[in-house]
Amino acid sequence: MKQRRLSLALAGAASVAFLVGTSVAAPPAPVAVQEGPTYVYRVPAPLGQKAQDLLARGFDVLEQRDGDDLFVLGSKDTHTRLTAAGFTGEVESVMAPPSATQKTQGHGVNETYYGGYRTVKAHHAHLDRVALRYAGLATVVDYGDSWRKTQGAGGYDLKAICITRKNLGDCKLTPNTRKPRMFVSAQIHAREITTGDMAWRWIDHLTQGYGKDAEVTSLLDTTEVWVVPIANPDGVQIVQSGGDSPKLQRKNGNYTNGPRECPTTEDPYAQIGVDINRNFDAQWGDNGTSADPCHQVYRGPAPDSEVETKALEKLFRALFPDTRGPGLNDPADPKTRGMVITMHAALNVVLLPWGYTTTPSPNDGPLRAMAKDMAQLAGPDWQYGQPGELLYTAGGSIDDWVYGELGVPHYTWEIGNWEGSCTGFLPEYSCQDGHWAKVKPMLTYATKKAANPYGS
Repeated sequence: MKQRRLSLALAGAASVAFLVGTSVAAPPAPVAVQEGPTYVYRVPAPLGQKAQDLLARGFDVLEQRDGDDLFVLGSKDTHTRLTAAGFTGEVESVMAPPSATQKTQGHGVNETYYGGYRTVKAHHAHLDRVALRYAGLATVVDYGDSWRKTQGAGGYDLKAICITRKNLGDCKLTPNTRKPRMFVSAQIHAREITTGDMAWRWIDHLTQGYGKDAEVTSLLDTTEVWVVPIANPDGVQIVQSGGDSPKLQRKNGNYTNGPRECPTTEDPYAQIGVDINRNFDAQWGDNGTSADPCHQVYRGPAPDSEVETKALEKLFRALFPDTRGPGLNDPADPKTRGMVITMHAALNVVLLPWGYTTTPSPNDGPLRAMAKDMAQLAGPDWQYGQPGELLYTAGGSIDDWVYGELGVPHYTWEIGNWEGSCTGFLPEYSCQDGHWAKVKPMLTYATKKAANPYGS
């Protein structure tokens, strides 16, 4: 297979300074751990055991694959660690060291970083402004608190917005609802900043288009659309604190697990936090996770240990009835309503359950057919399949929890290009118009399918 050159625009100089904390009373301060360049290594790791071994060793494996190769983010010393672990790796690209930059620009709903990406504060102000301007369409829901907020160390509310042509009973936290529901979330992995921008644009597309765009009007007359633009606000706060050199924080802000501090001299690219997308009570602790608090896929000390995880699960149970039996081979009721999308970056794939195994789910037929439709809407460079068919398997994911616990179709969209300047976690903000052109028809399709996803 011809190798594609991965010009990861982890582009503009990204900072890999993460946070170390010793007390809960105040948030930890950033410390510069690695001032040199950041490297992306191409590592041969075919689907199956070799890919799982790479994850198990604690490397920062990017959600990118090119044939038999995966990609690892790290320092100059990461090459030595790869060799010691039995892997070969070559430098694919090099990112310049971070430079002194202005942290954020603007205020309130206009507060941005890195050329136009909105801060957590801006996203939350945007939700409030939309609900005020479009009171007949939008309702903001506070569904919990981030870890830092629960510790009295700053932090944020966890916020969602419900958008529909409101009638009596709409947007209520009950699974018994007249309208079907489509739910989309972004930035559960904080550094995947494209996804938050897609959520912002989707909110504006719906609210500004109602009564003007016939398709939007029909969607909101018949469906509740729920959006969580920032599922991991503490993590995003770490990312945005780098300003024009965003920090590559993946996980949440919880630094209290285990005896180790992160980063370490052994791995200056390790980071604090729990990977929320490995913390759900769905085959928790399975492949693609780590028990090491400094690893990028650290699953937490127990399933559902994180407040962000528990809050999302509680919200899902409030919005969707359980239509699937308790067994892994029990299919969802064919009359199930609803659709859940979690946006990630960056591989241009649509992923469907199961994520912890390559065994097909009991609803694989219709799930795979919808995934194919979504990928085709995005363009010929998109693929679809289970994570183990395209990347690697992983337990404790939101995908398997939503589908496994409730029977509702769940898809992960990995948004991003393979080549050019718009790849990776940190594309220039100007790239978002191109991403939006692909994501908008996918979101529209997913919303239409919420009424009868397993039907013909």
